[in-house]
Amino acid sequence: MSDPQTRLQAALQAARLATSDYDLNPGRTSPGIPLRAAAVLIGLQEAPGGTKVVLTRRSAALRHHAGQIAFPGGKLDATDADATAAALREAWEEVGLSPDLAQVIGHMPAHETVTGYSITPVLATIDPAFRPTAEPGEVAEVFSVPFSHLTELSRYRVERRIWQGEWRRYYVVPWGPYYIWGATARMLFALATAMNAR
Repeated sequence: MSDPQTRLQAALQAARLATSDYDLNPGRTSPGIPLRAAAVLIGLQEAPGGTKVVLTRRSAALRHHAGQIAFPGGKLDATDADATAAALREAWEEVGLSPDLAQVIGHMPAHETVTGYSITPVLATIDPAFRPTAEPGEVAEVFSVPFSHLTELSRYRVERRIWQGEWRRYYVVPWGPYYIWGATARMLFALATAMNAR
């Protein structure tokens, strides 16, 4: 995966600006409250047909973001040394990815959510031998999407819905039956933009 890895490292250099859920909603601004630190793992795995990105469908039983598509990840715990440690720990807990099967490349600028989190996206390559095991309390399904699909900017579109009484716009990048939207799609769009930078 040397060539894709080289491209990813170049993309990390290109991705210099932080993103947020407010990017498409200039009339809404961050409330200025302290943000809670979180991290997600953008894991890329070589597979037949090309590189894939590992994603999850969250359990329908969860209180927040139930049934939504997300990267493995979550809040930083007191025991986490940094965002990378948190992303790897969450990936182990949610999809059974042993840290020794992930090679961290780096991280992208943080993404601020309307729910008060500052999320650090951690990029890593995953050993082709890895087979995910979903943690049923949090994850309903683990699946993968071709990296080529997610880095094609024309695959993204902007949609909107009512949130807290106002229209909110957000990115979506559908794949088959999976509706990838919100913060997950925004972080992927940032990566796609960086991958396509010249």
